[in-house]
Amino acid sequence: MRIKNLGFAGGDIGPIHNLLTNLFFFAFCICWSQVVHPDQGPAFPVVFTDVTQEAGIQFKHHNGKSEHHHIVETMGAGAAFLDYDNDGFLDLYLIESGSLEADLTHVNRLYRNNGDGSFADVTQRSGVGDAGYGMGVTVGDYNNDGFIDLYVTNFGANVLYQNRGDGTFIDVTEQAQVGNSDWSTGCAFLDYDLDSNLDLYVVNYVVYDTSMKSCINRKTGLVEYCHPRTFRPAKDTLYQNNGDGTFTDVTRSSGVYNSIPCRGLGISIGDIDHNGYPDVYVANDTDRNSFYLNRKGQFRDIAFASGTALNKDGVQEGGMGVDIGDYDGNGWPDIFVTNTETNTLYKSRGDGTFTDVSDEANLGGVTASLVGFGTKFFDYDNDGDLDIFVANGEVQDAPDPVTGISIYPQRDQLYQSNGDGTYTEVPAGEYFSRQYVGRSTAFGDYDNDGDIDLLVTNCNQSVILLRNDGGNANNWLAIKLTGTKSNRDGMGARILLTLGNETRLGEVQSAASYLSANDLRVFFGLGEKTRVDKITIYWPSGIKQTLNDIEANQLVQITEKI
Repeated sequence: MRIKNLGFAGGDIGPIHNLLTNLFFFAFCICWSQVVHPDQGPAFPVVFTDVTQEAGIQFKHHNGKSEHHHIVETMGAGAAFLDYDNDGFLDLYLIESGSLEADLTHVNRLYRNNGDGSFADVTQRSGVGDAGYGMGVTVGDYNNDGFIDLYVTNFGANVLYQNRGDGTFIDVTEQAQVGNSDWSTGCAFLDYDLDSNLDLYVVNYVVYDTSMKSCINRKTGLVEYCHPRTFRPAKDTLYQNNGDGTFTDVTRSSGVYNSIPCRGLGISIGDIDHNGYPDVYVANDTDRNSFYLNRKGQFRDIAFASGTALNKDGVQEGGMGVDIGDYDGNGWPDIFVTNTETNTLYKSRGDGTFTDVSDEANLGGVTASLVGFGTKFFDYDNDGDLDIFVANGEVQDAPDPVTGISIYPQRDQLYQSNGDGTYTEVPAGEYFSRQYVGRSTAFGDYDNDGDIDLLVTNCNQSVILLRNDGGNANNWLAIKLTGTKSNRDGMGARILLTLGNETRLGEVQSAASYLSANDLRVFFGLGEKTRVDKITIYWPSGIKQTLNDIEANQLVQITEKI
């Protein structure tokens, strides 16, 4: 251990002082539950610092809470990291809900990154202050003009904002024919048919309107939020991009419609079988989950066949958030789902089937008393292993019937990978001792310092920007792709890093977590490695591109070569 790097050792202190110092450092390491891998150098304490106020973000979510207790009030709303003005810094788009009545006061907000750690509210000038009862968001350059666009889901009609490239957006929903008046939640841009135009998958929840009767708790006699199964599930929708600014509803012809409708929330996209076509996983609330395998533009729901519809006990869970990533480094993407019950980790066997390893990975039982929402695989300490963050918060705001204590707000969790397929929960800063009604989480390096920061939204509470302090003590590499023959964002491209006899897998994806969109740049933690032997990119177009001998600690921008 290089204790001197942490400022604990000196050349002229006595042996007793040295002993006490070393004991203090040992206790410090235990407290942080850091794991040192022989080939990755020492572990560094990483702290997530709440910088919301100093960053100038003044945004509180409003859920329009009423005596009726409409179920929509429990959902919270999403957020997006995006670089809408192409200045190299991630901006923030925050979804607002507001009142279920006509409400022009509470609108979505766009915050421009000033490049110095602060943000400026540019909502009015940009034209993206949607006043609908907001749910989720996805980002992507759907018209391949070099500027990122926004799609917003609502309880009510959705909205597509086209980026004009001058700092403003225009509402093109009607022209594009993607309004979707169902209750939509998660959404994702993806090029499902590999025609170089980003298509749009919209997850829908239940059939609900505010005239429906309230639900009464039989024990207390009080009005409470209805169970989701009180309402009929709604069908998801897939829109195909026609390449001329319009979309066509291909839900039926693509095979998505063939699945039994479920109460959908989170969505994640990933190529789980390495055939070049993006597959779709949807976390469903109190229903079995959906897993659409893409066979050259035709989808087939393989949730039951793959072992990812239910947990290992054969129980359908209350799915909320989801992410797809290769947590164990074997080259095959795995799936993590947050639930109202215990969270679930599905490990890929590499043959299209998965195994629920939640308990073996130490991710199962510990979450039984928490309700998980926003989540993602990400390497917060850049040691080369994918860690996991989970935002937690109850949905019923009544006191616990046994203890009388409100369990509505809950603590969030950060799980550090131990490098052997297991995880340990770590308290990375004072933030993790607080409690919130956690909902979505967006992930991105907003300050461009090489480690991933978090934006957490809370239901009917303020959002929180968490700056990663210390994650860049290990080496890292970030990759930004620009497609030419493929879609402009390189969405769906697979990236393989070769480091000696190791390989790391990443994929360009916006949608993951819960109702949120993330940094389109792909980040890899390198530990103590200072160079990458090779970067191999598998573009959606089928083109394979290779770069050799790349120095660490930089953003590598790669344009597709035809």
